[in-house]
Amino acid sequence: MGTPEQLRLTPALHPYVEIMDCTLRDGEQTSGVSFLPHEKLSIARMLIKDINVDRIEVASARVSEGEKDAVKMICQYASKIGMLQKVEVLGFVDHKLSLDWIHECGCKNMNLLAKGSLRHCTQQLNKTVKEHLDDILFSIEYAEKLGIGVNIYLEDWSNGMIESPDYVYAMMDTLVKTPVKRFMLPDTLGITNPLQIIEFFRKMRRHYPDVHFDFHAHNDYDLAVSNSLAAVLCGAKGIHVTVNGLGERCGNAPLSSVQAILKDHFQARTSINEEKLCDVSRLVEECSGIAVAPNQPIVGENVFTQVAGVHADGDNKDSLYCNALIPERFGRKREYALGKNSGKANIELNLQELGMELTPEQMSKVTKRITELGDRKEIVTQEDLPYIVNDVLKHTIPDDKVKLLSYMVSLSYGLKPLASIKVQINGQQYAADSTGDGQYDAFVKALRKIYRVNLNREFPILANYAVTIPPGGRTDALVQTVITWRFGNKLLRTRGLDADQTEAAIKATFRMLNIFEEQQVD
Repeated sequence: MGTPEQLRLTPALHPYVEIMDCTLRDGEQTSGVSFLPHEKLSIARMLIKDINVDRIEVASARVSEGEKDAVKMICQYASKIGMLQKVEVLGFVDHKLSLDWIHECGCKNMNLLAKGSLRHCTQQLNKTVKEHLDDILFSIEYAEKLGIGVNIYLEDWSNGMIESPDYVYAMMDTLVKTPVKRFMLPDTLGITNPLQIIEFFRKMRRHYPDVHFDFHAHNDYDLAVSNSLAAVLCGAKGIHVTVNGLGERCGNAPLSSVQAILKDHFQARTSINEEKLCDVSRLVEECSGIAVAPNQPIVGENVFTQVAGVHADGDNKDSLYCNALIPERFGRKREYALGKNSGKANIELNLQELGMELTPEQMSKVTKRITELGDRKEIVTQEDLPYIVNDVLKHTIPDDKVKLLSYMVSLSYGLKPLASIKVQINGQQYAADSTGDGQYDAFVKALRKIYRVNLNREFPILANYAVTIPPGGRTDALVQTVITWRFGNKLLRTRGLDADQTEAAIKATFRMLNIFEEQQVD
C-alpha cells in the first residue's frame, strides 16, 4: 500500500481534477426533495457560472414533462453563455428512448447507465453480458448519429469489483474501443472504504492506463469524502459531488468538503470558485427544504465561530487558533460568540469590529453582563452587543434608591394577569398585589398602589411603550424595551434589555423610578 508519505500526492504534480455536480439529478433523489423547473435553472446557473464546476448532471431522462421543461431551460441558458458542453443528463439503455428525449431537450451529453456488476446484469436486466453489451453499443452508435457525446456509468461497480471483477473487465475490454469519453465508477450502495477504493482504482488503472475514470461516492458509512479522495490519490480524473451532500439515503460527497480537501491536502487543481460555495449552499438549502447542519464543514452556520475566550485570545496573538480554512476564502468572516464561555477577548474582538472602545472598568461591567445573559440565553450575537453596552453603561445607577426585591406575575386562561411584588424604596420595604390587562400592566398597577397608598405620592404616567430586537431576526434575540414616562410637563425615556420582554420592561421601569427619586431629592 505504501507509506502515508508515498500515498500523498506530490505537491509539484498539481493534478487537475474535474468536478461534476449531481445536485439536480442524484441530489434530487433525496427523500422529500423535488426542485421546480425555475429552481433547477437557478441552481444550474450558479453552479456553471458562479461556482464554475466542470460539469453538471441536471436530470434523468424520461422522468416527467416538468423535468423535460427544466432541462430545456438549462440547455438554452448554457448554450447562450457558451457552456452547453457542461450540461449532462442521465440516460438509460432503452434503445432510442432516452437519447431521443435528451436530443429534444437540446442537450449534447448523455451519461449512460450501464450495469457494473454481474448480479445487476443477470438479475435486474435478465440478460447475458453479451446481450447487455450489444444494447450499450447500439446506444453509443445512435448517440453518435444525434451528435450526443457519451459517458458511461458502471452502476454497482464497487460490488462488481468485489464479487465479479471478470465481468467488470469484460465490459471494459469492449467499451474502451468505443468513443465513450469517461467511465464513471459508482459506489452505488456506499459499501466501500478508502483502502478498497485504492485497491480497485489501481487495478482499473493498471488494466486501462489511458482511460478517464470518474468516481461517484455515496455516504452510507460516512466515507463519501474519504473514498473520493482515495480515488483521486489513485488516478481518478473526475469526482462527483452534490451541494450540501444531498442524495439518496445518506447522500453523496459534499462539494465544499471535497473542494477544500483536494486543494489543501492534495494540492490538486480544480475550477471551483470557493468564494461562492456558501451562496450555492444557501440556495440549495432554500430550494430543497433540507437544512444544513450548523457544524457542516465550510458551509455550516457555526463553523467559523469561536466560542471559547481562549481561542479569541489566541487569534489576537498571531492567529494561533486558525487553519487554512480561513472564512474569507469562502466569502465569510470569523465570528466570536458572546456568552458565558466567551471571556473578555471575544468581547474585545466584537467591539473592534463595531468600532467601539471601552475602558477596563467598562469592559469588566459589560463582560459580567454578557456572562449573566449567557446563563439564560443560548447565544448572544454581535448585533446584541451595542444594546448591551448601552444597557450597562448609560443606565447604571450607582446607589439604587428603588430596588425590586421579588415579584411574581401569572397568566391564566380566562382570568386577568396577576402581579405580586415586593420593593424597597429609600430603605423601606413595601408589598402589593394587582391584576391588569397584561403581565406588565398588572406589575405597574401594583407599583402604583404602593406609591399611592403607602407613600401618598403620584406615580409617573406611561406615555409610550416600544419593543425592539437587534437586527437579524433571531428567535432567541435579546429584547430592548423603551418606555416614555410623563411626570407633569416632563418626559423621561428609559430602556431595559433582557431575553424576556416583561423582564426588560421591568428594568426600564426601575431605572425610571430611580431617576425619579433622584429628582425628588434635588
